[in-house]
Amino acid sequence: MTREMRELQPADGKVFGFYCCGPTVYGPAHIGNFRTFVLNDVFRRVMEVSGLRTRHVRNITDVDDKTIRDSQAAGMSLSEFTRKWTERFHRDCEALNCLKPHIEPSAVEHIPEQIEMIEALVEKGHAYSSDDGSVYFRIASFPEYGKLARLDQQELELGRTQDQRANADEYEKDSVSDFVLWKARRPEDGENYWESPWGQGRPGWHLECSAMSFKYLGESFDLHSGGEDLKFPHHENEIAQSRCACGGHFARAWFHPRFLMVDGEKMSKSLNNLHTLEDIERDPGATAMEVRYVLISAHYRKQLNFTFDGLHAAREALGKLTRSEALLAQAAGREDEKPPSYRELCRLESLGVFAPALTALNEDLNTAEGLGQLFKGLRVAAVEGDPLVNWLGFHAVLAALGLQLPEPEVPEAPSEVVALAEKRQQARIEKDWAGADAFRDELNKLGWSVKDGQNGYELKPL
Repeated sequence: MTREMRELQPADGKVFGFYCCGPTVYGPAHIGNFRTFVLNDVFRRVMEVSGLRTRHVRNITDVDDKTIRDSQAAGMSLSEFTRKWTERFHRDCEALNCLKPHIEPSAVEHIPEQIEMIEALVEKGHAYSSDDGSVYFRIASFPEYGKLARLDQQELELGRTQDQRANADEYEKDSVSDFVLWKARRPEDGENYWESPWGQGRPGWHLECSAMSFKYLGESFDLHSGGEDLKFPHHENEIAQSRCACGGHFARAWFHPRFLMVDGEKMSKSLNNLHTLEDIERDPGATAMEVRYVLISAHYRKQLNFTFDGLHAAREALGKLTRSEALLAQAAGREDEKPPSYRELCRLESLGVFAPALTALNEDLNTAEGLGQLFKGLRVAAVEGDPLVNWLGFHAVLAALGLQLPEPEVPEAPSEVVALAEKRQQARIEKDWAGADAFRDELNKLGWSVKDGQNGYELKPL
């Protein structure tokens, strides 16, 4: 709101509560959508790895103009249609290694709360009903309208004098209008309506986030997030209706990641570049983790240009991190152990040579600098710090970034190496321990180690 850098701490001193505008589930989310969701995930992870507790709320928009229109076109009920796309969204989030929000409310599940908020706004003189049974918010009743988006005062006055109304869930970016809170039932809505004091209908799109953030975070909470395209009108409308209905400050801080470009052009249906995760994974060898790496590779306040060359560079970077992890684990004597769990990596006392990477992430969520410091730490880890602390610190930074390393590619052992390993295995069966040790020495000379297990043995290159 102020365009100032401020330290983020939970206002209650206990839990940092933040709200992220979630997907409208009328189709698959594209990678532009996921830039916001992935950066919100990194935001939460950095806080938790740094020792803070969070309360993450992200909504599901399962009733609006688009979901009703497309469910009707598909010949499906609204609930069946939105459930299909919600499940797809969850699968993509899991593939991208996004933590599940602590609370994920849906608009349809909170119709009563939205009606209560409209009643409060009407009672206080901030909203009015029209002849058809729709209800609108009167923006002239809230003098601070436009502060977040820095709308020009002349624009605001023009919009108020013209007494415009916006009945659509989304309207033109240059239109300053009284916006709809409750939409009266229309024939094109089909059976998608609810009863209200103003007649049959449904809530407007902007209202749901206000009702749900109030229910789960209260009248004032620590941070609100969403893509930069939501700043106006959606977030501006949220502020107005929330503060007028509930009082309080609403969100104390705002976090708006920038748009994603594709091959230097704005994402759009007309350019056929609205790539989904499924689209990208059709590229030979491409993985969701490479997509995540690309999405966090630039600072959230800078526009990111997605290219397949960048995706291939992410593959190389992840491969380097995988090879480096093996060396760190070996130095720490943990080569045969799995990395600690996410919970164990939160609140480590020291991150060794990787501490600067977490520091960079804590400075305005600078993911680009954080990645740079991660690789810088790898260059000095062999000669600086405690090997075990460095290994743990490396995994803590990976946890903060949400990066999962691919399994290292193990080359296939040559036939002569396999033959020696089989001879050694036979010697062990015959309890010829001296012979088994001799075969092990021969394998080592050829550059291979052998590890015995319950189901036989495993060969690894030294």
